Amino acid sequence: MGAVKGEGALDGGWGWMIVVASFMAQFLSFGSPQSVGVLYPEWLSAFQAGKGMTAWVGSMVSGVALITSPVCSACVDNFGARPVTVFSGVMVAGGLMLSAFAPSVSFLIFSYGIVVGIGCGLVYAATLTITCQYFDKRRGLALGIVTTGTSVGGFTYATLQNELIELFGLEGCLLIIGALALNLMACAGPMRPLNLPGYYLKQRAALQRTEEPEALYTKPTAIIIDSDLKTTPSLAGNTATIKLLIPKEPTELQESEGERKGGIFSCSTVTRAIKKRMHPYGRYLCETVELLQDRVFMAFCIAIFLFSLGAFPPVLFMEDVAQSEGLIDGIALIPLVSIVAMTTGIGKLVLGVLADMQWVNSLYLYALTLTCTGAALLLIPVSKSYIGLQALSAVVGFFSGNWSLTSYITTKIVGLERLSQAHGILMCFGGFGITLGPPVVGWFFDWTQSYDLAFYFSGTCVLVSGLFLFVATLPCWNRTSEEGNSPAKEDVSTSQKPTFDCDKVASVA
Repeated sequence: MGAVKGEGALDGGWGWMIVVASFMAQFLSFGSPQSVGVLYPEWLSAFQAGKGMTAWVGSMVSGVALITSPVCSACVDNFGARPVTVFSGVMVAGGLMLSAFAPSVSFLIFSYGIVVGIGCGLVYAATLTITCQYFDKRRGLALGIVTTGTSVGGFTYATLQNELIELFGLEGCLLIIGALALNLMACAGPMRPLNLPGYYLKQRAALQRTEEPEALYTKPTAIIIDSDLKTTPSLAGNTATIKLLIPKEPTELQESEGERKGGIFSCSTVTRAIKKRMHPYGRYLCETVELLQDRVFMAFCIAIFLFSLGAFPPVLFMEDVAQSEGLIDGIALIPLVSIVAMTTGIGKLVLGVLADMQWVNSLYLYALTLTCTGAALLLIPVSKSYIGLQALSAVVGFFSGNWSLTSYITTKIVGLERLSQAHGILMCFGGFGITLGPPVVGWFFDWTQSYDLAFYFSGTCVLVSGLFLFVATLPCWNRTSEEGNSPAKEDVSTSQKPTFDCDKVASVA
């Protein structure tokens, strides 16, 4: 497994091959989950379950993909993007094909929601991590292109799945889509790492180790110095030695006695082995707590949760809204889901280019997209025409392209070295929001037999997330902290200038 070395690998060269491969990987894996709104009415008619129950299928596939992000990021760190992408192809293809034989909605929640969701999470973590490693100055543009793959996939698969359902039925559609997902294995080929992952470094170090491995248990011995004076012809010029037994401390004697009785399975030996194994996990937990104590990063996590809670349900229910309101019979040639996916792709590219501009603060840009998305969602219940729904779907889709900014902003806040861990935590917050959003909206409909209250709830959540993120990252909070801590800092050192979170906010541009 070769690794690319040198600064020349950044911002060009093979990096563009990484972008193409990552784009196709997201296209193949997220195409069906992003257009699950097309499958939703088919599942409703096939299983005759409630809207809230059936909505769990669409919410789980995207929610699990994000909730498992910390685990997926750890897999990428240890094994690399290439093996993880190959394994994700098996997961996504297997889950889609298994869903074709689902006897109930509960089975669909497992096969489509959990299995496909885990596969998508692995692809998402692998593609974003490898892209961030290959790009620095053009990172925003590269991430924008890569994440556009999900939008292009959603736009293409929405129409494709409609045609496949007409020709081969729901089962045949899922089998064909699953077969296409096997091409994820080919997308893994170009993903050469810049540095060898942790697992390969450990294996190489083990192979290069020439000395014998240190024994888990060593029998304790005493140090003896001979005190008898001895003079022999061969050692006539040597001085005498002293025989002395060096005593051990009582605790050491007890420990040695216990080890002597228990051998390698003694309590102290096992305890030391467990501590050694658990040390990396404890360090990871401490680093996670440290990240969550960062005010800017924590505000970003809360905003992602509220945005995911409110913005994802419209994508799932948009077609059902048009049909239940009598605005259209059946499904249009270009469904509303396709419009959302197409404009989301455009938004990802435009927002990615804006993020690379020096005069743009990408954190405030993200807060602006949340506010505009929330306002558009609040207008959906007011719209009583299909053209109005199309226009609002385009607006929601464009500003939902802010997903391309998440990795960019996370890198600016915590740095490239901690990107995988921080991005996994961030996506975990988003995953919980996506998982809970559609069922809540479905239950609102089952309760009121109308989507109006549900969309008011969604729009309010997204609008609040934008306003909260904007207020939580204002520089005035940093000035307040500086004034409160200035006497103590002056006592420690007057020559060093303290660094506050405002520096991080200012650098996110």
